[in-house]
Amino acid sequence: MRLLGRTHAHPLLVLLVAPNDLPVNRFGVIAGRSIGNAVKRNRAKRRLRAALEPLYRQTAPGFDLIFLARKPLLQAPYPELQTAVKQLLSRAGLVIVDERDPD
Repeated sequence: MRLLGRTHAHPLLVLLVAPNDLPVNRFGVIAGRSIGNAVKRNRAKRRLRAALEPLYRQTAPGFDLIFLARKPLLQAPYPELQTAVKQLLSRAGLVIVDERDPD
């Protein structure tokens, strides 16, 4: 399989980014079997979606973004998870800075 985009890694998760030629972004969240059983995988995906939700509007449009959860994500505090997501989006150059937002 050949990846057409770029990847960015963090100890808690991995971000895969590819242009999609659309005026919107498409987000995907994946938790593989290495995370654990179905309960743990679903918990990891819920936590990741919750960390992503406030950042949807701050992300540059026109990309497919896939977030791949890693096992330490389950034990990480929520603020650390939010910081990891922001770091990866920033590294990928997808964060839109809003002057009205203090963060």
